[in-house]
Amino acid sequence: MCWRKAVFAAAALALAGCSQGSDAPEPAIPDESLTQSPQPAAPVEITQTVSATRDLLLKYAAQGSLTKLARLADQSDGFISNFNGQPHQEFWDLLRRTGLDPNLKLRELLGQAPGLRVVDGERWYVWPALAARDANELIPEKLSFQDRKQLRELIGEDGIALIRAGKGYPGMRTAIAEDGRWVYFVLGLDGEE
Repeated sequence: MCWRKAVFAAAALALAGCSQGSDAPEPAIPDESLTQSPQPAAPVEITQTVSATRDLLLKYAAQGSLTKLARLADQSDGFISNFNGQPHQEFWDLLRRTGLDPNLKLRELLGQAPGLRVVDGERWYVWPALAARDANELIPEKLSFQDRKQLRELIGEDGIALIRAGKGYPGMRTAIAEDGRWVYFVLGLDGEE
């Protein structure tokens, strides 16, 4: 019996010597950001100045007044409504005559939550919020399910294909600078091409 205990003890010591001990590499653990689900962006609070411009835009759009919207656009230094250089009212009137109502589109945009983008040190409040993000942040797999759904509703599969190709947000959007200046109202896939 004694020899059995000795063999058993020797085997136990041999196995203990073969264990990996504290020198074993630790299993790879992914960075914490890779283990968390994407989260929707925090809501953006607009300033009183931006709110006043937004309210004025909504008022003119509700009245159906392309003239008043064009006058406000002309008063906003550097305002962009199209990439062809057409006068704002002329361009919007053409869109309305072809079945795309700029007043309705502007009301729809400003009814959504804004995003925030800093351009040349100036804060721009952008509608819809997704339009404020960089192209690399708009890849659907990087978005929350809620944002992914909204992106698909706003720009469709054609717009998502453009984003995957490295282009910025291709849908309709508008922005107001922190000083209350209306910066742009472009239609993207809905009528700009």
